[in-house]
Amino acid sequence: MTRILVIKLGALGDLVQAFAPFAAIRGHHPDADLTLLTTPPFAGLMRVAPWFDRVIVDARPSWWNLRGLATLRRDLSGYDMVYDLQTSGRSSRYFRLAGRPPWSGIAAGASRRHDNPQRDHMHTRARQRDQLLRAGIADVPDPDLSWLAVGGPVLPDPYALLVPGAAPHRPAKRWPAERFGALACRLRNAGVTPVVIGTAAEAPLASSILAACPQARDLTGQTGLADLAGLAARARLAVGNDTGPMHLAAAMGCPATVLFSRDSDPSLTAPLGRAPGQVRVIRVDDLAALSVERVAASLG
Repeated sequence: MTRILVIKLGALGDLVQAFAPFAAIRGHHPDADLTLLTTPPFAGLMRVAPWFDRVIVDARPSWWNLRGLATLRRDLSGYDMVYDLQTSGRSSRYFRLAGRPPWSGIAAGASRRHDNPQRDHMHTRARQRDQLLRAGIADVPDPDLSWLAVGGPVLPDPYALLVPGAAPHRPAKRWPAERFGALACRLRNAGVTPVVIGTAAEAPLASSILAACPQARDLTGQTGLADLAGLAARARLAVGNDTGPMHLAAAMGCPATVLFSRDSDPSLTAPLGRAPGQVRVIRVDDLAALSVERVAASLG
């Protein structure tokens, strides 16, 4: 049996952007034994995905950890084809560690190297489609995510997801929590229940929102990735910063407004929806200058 390895390590938004390539690779190799190499936060979700026969975890050993590298070499060995969708410096080094198998990626010497000089100026999804095209996979449609739509708590409709968090080391990517609180009040006055989601570490942001709008619901730290997907599939809308859960909401077809600062470029990384107009992007240099009125107006 043909053995195929796909490499995608994270973060969450990057993983979600790879759902369509995952499905396309499975469609191109329907009878192959397909393995995903990923990182611990995403292994559980990907083990219930329909695209892979197995999921293995990359412990990302340091380059001087000889025992860890030996384990990684074993995990990378014996494949008839490898699709490196991470295309980082680290994952490109795996090409040599794996023994130089047939390889789609950016590693020097790869048999199907993605050497498009414009790749760093392409949106993630366009770049991945171009990479797979060069590897012989021409069709990369939106995937069927019905398997993800059933997770999470079933809340009374209508409700809106608020995502006030973002990478903790990039505070400029966060719209102020008090603005989310003011927006929550507007939603509640319109008959829509605000539901705050995020990690347990983002609970203080939820507290600020609930201080302004006590009728909001706080689910920070209470939802896994499959839960978030199901919540988004059933939500009336989602509003949040440029962070992984907004990519998941967009992928599930939820109408979404995503807030960008100068810290990131939506032309390269914005969440993509399943229909025209589903995802609206607001970009300002400084999110502290973004008004509640402007965000509320984007909700239609």
